[in-house]
Amino acid sequence: MVRFHKFKVFLIWVVLGLLTSWTISCSAGNLSNNSKPATSGVEKIEFWTMQLQPQFTNYFQNLIATFESQNQGIKINWVDVPWAAMENKILTAVSGKTPPDVVNLNPDFASQLAGRNAWLDLDAKVPDEVRSGYLSNIWQASTLNGKSFGIPWYLTTRLTIYNTDFLKQAGIKKVPTTYEELAVAAEKIKNKTGKYAFFVTFVPQDSAEVLESLVQMGVTLVDGDGKAGFNSAEGKAAFQYWVDLYKKGLLPQEVLTQGHRRAIDLYQAGETAFLASGPEFMKTIAKNAPAVAKVSATAPQISGSTGKTNVAVMNVAIPRNTKYPDAAVKFALFLTNDENQLAFAKQANVLPSTKKALSDSYFKDVSANASAIEKGRTISAKQLQQAEVLIPTRKDSNLLQKAIYENLQAAMLGQKSVEQAVEDAAKQWDSRN
Repeated sequence: MVRFHKFKVFLIWVVLGLLTSWTISCSAGNLSNNSKPATSGVEKIEFWTMQLQPQFTNYFQNLIATFESQNQGIKINWVDVPWAAMENKILTAVSGKTPPDVVNLNPDFASQLAGRNAWLDLDAKVPDEVRSGYLSNIWQASTLNGKSFGIPWYLTTRLTIYNTDFLKQAGIKKVPTTYEELAVAAEKIKNKTGKYAFFVTFVPQDSAEVLESLVQMGVTLVDGDGKAGFNSAEGKAAFQYWVDLYKKGLLPQEVLTQGHRRAIDLYQAGETAFLASGPEFMKTIAKNAPAVAKVSATAPQISGSTGKTNVAVMNVAIPRNTKYPDAAVKFALFLTNDENQLAFAKQANVLPSTKKALSDSYFKDVSANASAIEKGRTISAKQLQQAEVLIPTRKDSNLLQKAIYENLQAAMLGQKSVEQAVEDAAKQWDSRN
């Protein structure tokens, strides 16, 4: 099940078919003019996206042409970067002080650079009346230590995509809504069909879905002092849940070695009953595995005792060393305004991050005979009202996932008790500096 945190694990599939922008540019025109003048009289803005070509080439070409026609002194150079190359490329560019002016990232990775003061302080650049147009819980995801380092763009919330045939064979009449119900369903499916219910990765550098599941089960990952908060009764219970599933043979052994891509492959091959992903991935299933797509349906995201649901966020950030901060902010706000976000959301089957765009009937009205994709879209939009970024925005959140996953793996393999695994993970986190 996906954590559309590595919101590009989510994004790659959004782009392929997998966990948006409007009219605020006029408000951006009220920003103070601190940009350095270009010697040619034209401010050239370099804009990086992550693996959005060729699916959305026409969309961006038209968007850029419209922006340039409305802002004669600004030219946009669009560079699309492969997902796998983005982190190294932006790190190199920022370190070498040759960054793009606007870059598409996710809050998790962007926050690591925010801790190095790499981004422009947007609180000083984006007026309150413009900021208030975005979903407040989503804007908060791109803040660190009370400072805004990114502008929200498009979103996804996880759904449960499920194989109706497997549920019928296992005698399951109700789609699981909690992890407890999922464990019961997993045992029934394995006994009746010989198949696994689902695949979820425990690879430290991959999806953070398991980390998010801890939060959904009521675990505090990090306390107010930045120390491990998961060394608790709730934390031990959550560790025990995953260890038990693995030791009972209800999870494939390769959950320890393969990433979320394996979850997608297994579901499309008809080897698992459930897949946690965004509704946009239904298009990919229809293309790659039409027989599986025919018996697939969507249901709300599985959660824990808290009832919390995740949201994966893609944002845009502006490097502090940009030569043209005001022009960069103006373009970023144009890219993410109501009109443009709604248009992109419809093309990519994702969700917008502004209130007005999300209120569009496109996200609410579907017929009784609507497709699984259409139904999934409305479920996702409804979930978004209460959804939140479950992993705390920290410059070192990758180390938190590493500590928990490595010790969870050790417990799953019987190398440590659950209690020892939790304690060791806490020590590893608390001694990271």
